[in-house]
Amino acid sequence: MSKVEQAFALAKERYAELGVDVDAAIAKIEKTAISLHCWQGDDVGGFEATGEGLSGGILSTGNYPGKARTPDELRQDAEKAFSLIPGKLRFNLHAIYLENGGRKVDRDEIEPCHFQGWVDWAKKLGIGLDFNPTFFSHPKAADGLTLSHPSKEIRDFWIEHDKRCRKIANFFGEQLGTECVVNHWTPDGIKDTPVDRLSPRQRLAASYDEIFSVKYDKKNIRDGVESKLFGIGAESYTVGSHEWCMGYAIKNNLIATLDAGHFHPTECISDKLSSISMFTDNLLLHVSRGVRWDSDHVVVWNDQMRAIAEELVRNDLLPRTYVALDFFDGSINRIMAWTIGTRCAFKALLCAALEPLDELRKLEKEFNYGKRLALLEELKSAPFGPVWDYYCEKNGAPVGEKWIAECEQYEKDALSKRC
Repeated sequence: MSKVEQAFALAKERYAELGVDVDAAIAKIEKTAISLHCWQGDDVGGFEATGEGLSGGILSTGNYPGKARTPDELRQDAEKAFSLIPGKLRFNLHAIYLENGGRKVDRDEIEPCHFQGWVDWAKKLGIGLDFNPTFFSHPKAADGLTLSHPSKEIRDFWIEHDKRCRKIANFFGEQLGTECVVNHWTPDGIKDTPVDRLSPRQRLAASYDEIFSVKYDKKNIRDGVESKLFGIGAESYTVGSHEWCMGYAIKNNLIATLDAGHFHPTECISDKLSSISMFTDNLLLHVSRGVRWDSDHVVVWNDQMRAIAEELVRNDLLPRTYVALDFFDGSINRIMAWTIGTRCAFKALLCAALEPLDELRKLEKEFNYGKRLALLEELKSAPFGPVWDYYCEKNGAPVGEKWIAECEQYEKDALSKRC
């Protein structure tokens, strides 16, 4: 028996004393997939090669050497991150990550063939793909409005783009045999206080109505709409606010997407999960870490991440929830960023699954809040580390900090040669 197994056996005994079935907890988390986001690997650059800079409130800071410059490099980097992460994984693409063969293909011209390389790669790895229309970093998004723009010509351009994205997503689902989750987020907003808040929202609703009028089999594609509180250049008003997106999703039987960094700094999306779950079949989470005004820092195992994981597990929402990551940090090794964020997300989920839920619910039902609080506090010092180490080993990922050395070696062997 290895040292990891020895420590796990002792931890398992301790959790059993608390009324926790550790093997059942591990099995529950092993069924949960997390979708890694392509845009961490290249600072949201994509492969359109149009020379357009980032816009629409998107900003990746830092110039750490070695970012992916081609689809093959991005896939190579993602595979390295996959090898360091324990658990079931997917990959999340934005529309600007097409492979166009060096030819200009505008957003309203993209086709499934421009993503065949990604499908072939996903088949090789046995993973699913998710997708996102790209409503930023384009001349027709320069006014800060896309699907809600007063110009019908510009709205039609973006409507066609989104329709094609859903067609591509359906192709992913058909080819890979697993539903592709499409997240629809627009950066539409206004920097200073608007006079007319209603008309842009009416136009956004009309645009989405046309986009979603095209029906696909849900076994291939699922659609979510994502809100945002504010963005760079849209500090005073966003068209797709939380209330708007939640209302539209519920009314139209779509998925409400909650991004952990898209709310007020004092809000945590964990507070919203049980409420929204009552009125929608599924949830889509974009897990990120907000710091002051910026919503997209690398996920760490902090109180907010713990709270999100606890709500998902305690309310049995994991089977109904699509979990994706959404951050981009160009100031550190990008594969390390992927690995830190995803390992921390899995860590939070596993820790949440190690609660004696039946006992905690019983105490709460009996209004025994003192004992409930005492038990929750004692759980914080339970031997979670050995369980996490065993979970990593069982799922073929490095145990403890060993993955860091592998990441550093990859930097020497691959990333450094890109400079």
